[in-house]
Amino acid sequence: MSVNTLNEKISTDWRAILAEIGPAIAKEGTRCEAGGDYVGANIALLRERGFLGLAVPVELGGGGLSRLELAAMLRELARYCSSTALAFSMHTHGAAIQAWRLQHQKAPVELLLKRIAGERIQLLSSGGSDWLAGTGTATKVEGGYRISGQKTFASGAPSADLFSTMAVEQTPDGPTVLHIGLPMKSEGVTILDTWNTLGMRGTGSQTVKLDDVFVPDAAVSIRRPAGKWHPFMQLISVLAIPLVYAVYTGIAEAARDIAVEVAKKRKDPWITEPVGELETEWLATRITHDCWVAFAETAQSGPEATSTTYAYRALVARSAIKTVELAMVVAGGGSYFKSMGLEKLFRDIQGARFHPLPDGPQRRLAGRVALGLPIDD
Repeated sequence: MSVNTLNEKISTDWRAILAEIGPAIAKEGTRCEAGGDYVGANIALLRERGFLGLAVPVELGGGGLSRLELAAMLRELARYCSSTALAFSMHTHGAAIQAWRLQHQKAPVELLLKRIAGERIQLLSSGGSDWLAGTGTATKVEGGYRISGQKTFASGAPSADLFSTMAVEQTPDGPTVLHIGLPMKSEGVTILDTWNTLGMRGTGSQTVKLDDVFVPDAAVSIRRPAGKWHPFMQLISVLAIPLVYAVYTGIAEAARDIAVEVAKKRKDPWITEPVGELETEWLATRITHDCWVAFAETAQSGPEATSTTYAYRALVARSAIKTVELAMVVAGGGSYFKSMGLEKLFRDIQGARFHPLPDGPQRRLAGRVALGLPIDD
């Protein structure tokens, strides 16, 4: 079967394919969790079955899935393995952003999208550790830049092919953030083994060290003032963050399902009330995330849309975490045992607290937008 035929097939059959390979993904995810290993075999399986190209337009050889469909895929994948889903979401949102840029901005990204679908290259991002201010240094040299720095939270680093990151150049106009792409096999790129964590242990969110890496001028896609809400950062917010939180919505759903099955076997008459509370919180998580993804499909990028997306992020994170907590209450003391699976989901859901924007900055942003104040202050 050709790559194009495979990608066309997966665009309609991804649910059936995921149902087929999901048990193997869950089993490998459990093994990786126990040893703190990267879920590389699961990412390789998704690569083999064409999932890397799901966000790429059909005419470029991809699956052509909408962001609504991509969110549904990530949510379902999270039910099998949280770490696999979170690592894969970082590639997925990167590809989805490039597809949006091609469609709406006519950005010159056709070759990249074709490579994602045809060569099945995996994207890696350092956005969470860089954000508005950027990190690392960019020094101008003939033909390009020399880049140095350390990028934390690079989920999926061990198997990634192309690294989308940032570096800061000191210019007469002040610190300027350069958005760059570089192959992970570039000279001077090293993956540091730093990922030893409470939850999401299999994501391989290692630190990527850049030591005087040469990046040609052509690899710089965007230049922006450091620390400012550049339109591209607002675009990333609206397009990427809902896909990341599809994973946490899936974790909450998995926890709810485990707890309800446990409750069905109990004879306690009082169990209906905590199950009802759990069900209500889970519905709040699901409905809020569904509304968020629908909003992102049509939102016009700008301060209001950015503020709204982070308000959704705060609501989904809060409700998803609460859902897993309530699932443990419903399941009782058995939830404390690893064999039930809730203990792992409880640890993994904590990651929902830490993606941009965390609660304090989110509230300040919402307040400034509501009061009509500049968001860059």
